[in-house]
Amino acid sequence: MGATKTEHFTESQNQIAVIAKALGHPARIAIIEYLLKVNTCITGDIVNELPLAQPTVSQHLKELKNAGLIKGSIEGNSVCYCIDENTFDILKEYFSKIIFTVTNQKCC
Repeated sequence: MGATKTEHFTESQNQIAVIAKALGHPARIAIIEYLLKVNTCITGDIVNELPLAQPTVSQHLKELKNAGLIKGSIEGNSVCYCIDENTFDILKEYFSKIIFTVTNQKCC
């Protein structure tokens, strides 16, 4: 018996849950906001921006990348990170449906 039983949920539900979990830390939100502001950067730039050690920033970047929220390309000895627009399109569609439904329904 699995701890989370993710196999009982749709692929879409699991995908949104993974993305939401990755967004569930303020440091990761700060990284996303920084990448939106600068477009692309390397790990050292983010370390200079946040009050976190380099290994901690690297772990947060790994979580964001695993969830598909950011992507990175190797440039010399560094990884250049940027926003992965495809995953944000998925979030936009998901939350747009929620907002549309909530806006148009009558609740208690």
